[in-house]
Amino acid sequence: MPDIRPTVGSGALVLNATYEPLCVVSVRRAAILVLSAKAVCVADGDGMLHSAREALPVPSVVRLTRYVRVPYRTHVGLSRRAIFARDGWRCAYCCGPAETIDHVFPRSRGGRHAWDNVVAACARCNHTKGDKTPAELGWRLHAAP
Repeated sequence: MPDIRPTVGSGALVLNATYEPLCVVSVRRAAILVLSAKAVCVADGDGMLHSAREALPVPSVVRLTRYVRVPYRTHVGLSRRAIFARDGWRCAYCCGPAETIDHVFPRSRGGRHAWDNVVAACARCNHTKGDKTPAELGWRLHAAP
């Protein structure tokens, strides 16, 4: 087994058989993939990995020998973090820092918990808005959800 010590930038890019990027793994994992013939080294990094019988250049980019099918999600789940990321962590009403989420059309009035009805809001605006719609308060959204 080669002696693999962590170095600065000790990561290797793993490509699918079609040269599609998959992930970044440690140099140790990349060396194991190359030694077990599950991957081939595309680009070498700085340095050498030494074992009792063999010396191997540090792999920087490896390509898998067999194609790996990656399932892609077609639907992104609705979560607080996703709402904050979509709205840039800003309140939809006053553009201040967002702390809560708010239903534009309140759920108590039949509003849905869906992407087009939920926005990020600061605590002050969310409390002031309460169970009303923005139109009833004379407010407007700075960006449509």
